[in-house]
Amino acid sequence: MTYIDPDRRDLVAAFNENPHGPHSPELQRLVNALRFELDTTGKYVVVNTKPHEEWTLAQLPGMRDTAMIMHHDHVFTSLEDAERAIFKLRWEAATGETLE
Repeated sequence: MTYIDPDRRDLVAAFNENPHGPHSPELQRLVNALRFELDTTGKYVVVNTKPHEEWTLAQLPGMRDTAMIMHHDHVFTSLEDAERAIFKLRWEAATGETLE
């Protein structure tokens, strides 16, 4: 797995400012690591629950033919806000560091 420096809060700030990019090469490597290198069991994802209106936090079960675990208490009306929340959760899982 790609090493993620927990002190690189500048990359966190850059992502929060513009979740969809374009990202600097360093930030893009971080985003790729958080998206693709973590184990999928329990991995947080965003599910579009109302087209263009609502996104809900969910977790992957890690097994085929098993439903995702939906977190209906974490619903977003902005895809950007949902992506910021996922980034935060994945950062914390990868680094052990909590983000504000």
